[in-house]
Amino acid sequence: MDISLNSVLNYIIDFFAQPTIVIVWDLFAIFGWIVLVWLLSFAIVIFYADHIQETKNTHKWKFILLAIDIPPQNVQTPLAVEQLFSHLAGCFNKPGFYDKFRGGYKQRWFSMEIVSIEGYIQFLVWTEEELRDLVEASVYAQYPDAEITEVEDYVDSVPQTYPNKEYEVWVGDFSLAEDSAFPLRSYREFEHNISKDTVLKDPMGTFLESFSRIGSGEQMWFQILVEPIDNSWKEKTISKIKELIGEKKPASKSPLSFLTDNFLTKEVFKSFEELSAQIAGTGRSEGGETSSSDSGDKNELRYLTPGQIKLVEDMEKKIAKIGFKSKMRGVYIARKEVFKPERGVNALLGAINQFNIPTANSIVQKSSTSDRNPRKKAQKQTDFIKAYRKRKIGFASQWFILNIEELATLWHFPMSHVKTPLVQKAETKAAEPPVGLPLEEISLPLEPVVKEGSLKAKIKTDTGEEIYFDDF
Repeated sequence: MDISLNSVLNYIIDFFAQPTIVIVWDLFAIFGWIVLVWLLSFAIVIFYADHIQETKNTHKWKFILLAIDIPPQNVQTPLAVEQLFSHLAGCFNKPGFYDKFRGGYKQRWFSMEIVSIEGYIQFLVWTEEELRDLVEASVYAQYPDAEITEVEDYVDSVPQTYPNKEYEVWVGDFSLAEDSAFPLRSYREFEHNISKDTVLKDPMGTFLESFSRIGSGEQMWFQILVEPIDNSWKEKTISKIKELIGEKKPASKSPLSFLTDNFLTKEVFKSFEELSAQIAGTGRSEGGETSSSDSGDKNELRYLTPGQIKLVEDMEKKIAKIGFKSKMRGVYIARKEVFKPERGVNALLGAINQFNIPTANSIVQKSSTSDRNPRKKAQKQTDFIKAYRKRKIGFASQWFILNIEELATLWHFPMSHVKTPLVQKAETKAAEPPVGLPLEEISLPLEPVVKEGSLKAKIKTDTGEEIYFDDF
């Protein structure tokens, strides 16, 4: 069937001459099925991958909770924990297509936790049993005198479904206010120079002070879920840096560039350009190029403010270190008669604010169990507690990227000058004498005497004092 160009143009004009609602409906009827098929295919692939992971892999996993106690005189800075996270990143294994969709491979992850039960504070690491050796090795490498003990999961000690007659709970899911490319405040920015000495104003002191304020019947939990990933996130950060400094993108070639790049077509275009310039009465620039006030700079870095320059430097420092897929949650749970959100929740949110940089990035509460509808609130409480117990990264708000320096700032063992008496610490151990230590036999000049009707031993000191011993 021969269809002329005019008939096609007339059909297009008539189509767009209809009311807007009719145009939208017709377009959906023509192309909408493509979107639906794509969404359905995507969902099938996701559910299939989850099914394979569960049936062939994750159902065999056994998770454990390790309590870590450190010596009272801890002089290690957060840099030690930074190296700890770097050690944990060694479990990363990027799966291929077959491993993921046939073998059911799933990357293992960790949960770094701080828990306060009635003011008693404990540092914990939740992990899969096969990674226990990795966790212990990473801790002992930085803290040789630490004590690591497997403990029962504290989450099982509270109700799992709500509403509950005895307990009330608040759970908050935290994320970043800006893109992951922008950094949080590092522990290095908490350092203060006093004369020639550099003192770390440990941010963990403020954080743990909030945890030590709660009393009988109250609990406060905080978890940071971390999963090793590859370095693809760094490319997105580099793109953000280029966008911030105004770096010019190279001009993309036109699909018809193969026609304009040869000598013949260039001459033809030059002829048309000269003809149009004569008709318009304008001059033609030398070399066939139009005049421009462009200075030729590749970017606008020299026009940035000092604050913007520092931000770019911090973003470059972030990609210089290992990154983890991350998620944060906080929980305040207590018996109804002592449940006080203004004390527990506000203290936690205030402690988290110290890690924020208004000009860069901040930790913000993306979702929580707060809701005016009692039924919706109870459902949220049940779902959030379940997500916390199973340490789910993909629940509620989107995960984000933190590097090992940012993670070490948020989760590290307090230094000895931080006054947190209720933090569990390893007891000081008495050292045993080394095997084979030579012993010297010493003979004392004892003199047997009879004193007060019994036989005693007498020894005279250098000062002339006489000392008597019984049972001689």
